[in-house]
Amino acid sequence: MKYQLAILLIIFLAAGCGRNDNPAPGKTAAKFCIPDSLQGQVKTDTVCRRPVVEELKLTGKVTFDQDKVVKLYPMVSGNVLEVNVALGDHVEKGAVLAVVNSAEIAGAENDIVTARANLAVSEKNLVAAEGLFKSGITSEKEYTAAMRETEKARSELKKAETVLSIFGGGQSHYIIRSPVSGYVVEKFINPNMQIRPDNATNLFTISDLQRVWVLANVYESDIAGIAEKEKVSITTLSYRGRIFSGEIDKIYNVLDADNKTMKVRIQLDNPGNLLKPEMFANVIVQQDLDTTMLAVPAKSVVFDRNKYWVLVYGGPCNIQTRLIDIVRSTSLYTYIRSGVLPGERVITTRQLLIYNAMNQ
Repeated sequence: MKYQLAILLIIFLAAGCGRNDNPAPGKTAAKFCIPDSLQGQVKTDTVCRRPVVEELKLTGKVTFDQDKVVKLYPMVSGNVLEVNVALGDHVEKGAVLAVVNSAEIAGAENDIVTARANLAVSEKNLVAAEGLFKSGITSEKEYTAAMRETEKARSELKKAETVLSIFGGGQSHYIIRSPVSGYVVEKFINPNMQIRPDNATNLFTISDLQRVWVLANVYESDIAGIAEKEKVSITTLSYRGRIFSGEIDKIYNVLDADNKTMKVRIQLDNPGNLLKPEMFANVIVQQDLDTTMLAVPAKSVVFDRNKYWVLVYGGPCNIQTRLIDIVRSTSLYTYIRSGVLPGERVITTRQLLIYNAMNQ
């Protein structure tokens, strides 16, 4: 019987020594060292006092810079012969977007021919009238009338040439050209399609995507906390982990009647055209509270057994598990009352892996 009790005691003690369900704050892992293969992946950050900010999370979408958008509408009616660009293409100013066969262009070209013929006749009549006037055969009034007819013919020719130039026509064709350099972000035209100038739908939309807008929705309950010039951080589904920084530059002081939200605008530079119109955007408004507090990076915190922990780094073989008392958290920082000291370094990458290895 004594022999059996001794065996049970040994088993119980062995099980107890192999488990650490509640690592004490400040306890150093006596035998744990970060493996050489993992040391290059471990990053740390310094504990320090930081300005306390409050975050308001909004949703929105990326849209065009409306100051850099050009919508092209048909100026004449006709049949579309060819379309030279596709949605998303980059075009230079003056590039031919489409060609339309138009009777109105043919009429404008005919007006030019007629105007030139009338001008030629008027000029001949003016020369004849001038000779007769100098010979005393005709009066000054008749000579003046001939000059007026010539000026009128020149004016009619100029008008006809201007109309054809505005239409961008040639050989009965209406040429649609891009008035600016940018991207084709909307296209509602195809070959063999009939177009008319009274159509309310635009044919193309050209936009310069070097700068875009983000329009975010603010719920009625949060309107009082929104102001212009407040700093914001923007993330998208397409670029996880990448933060686009900006500030609120316009508040649209009108609520949507259906969802009771107010829109705010953030203008962003868009190098590389990473941000595309209609992308979903998460917008975090950062509001300073005019106070400072001890803070650690939010990504360094480990949540386990209803408590929050950080790993204090003193070296590859000197890592402490610390219990921290949290006041508030934002997307970037966690503000704490106690658990770490200013100047200490905490692990910000692979911390969960190391934490689990230390507390097996």
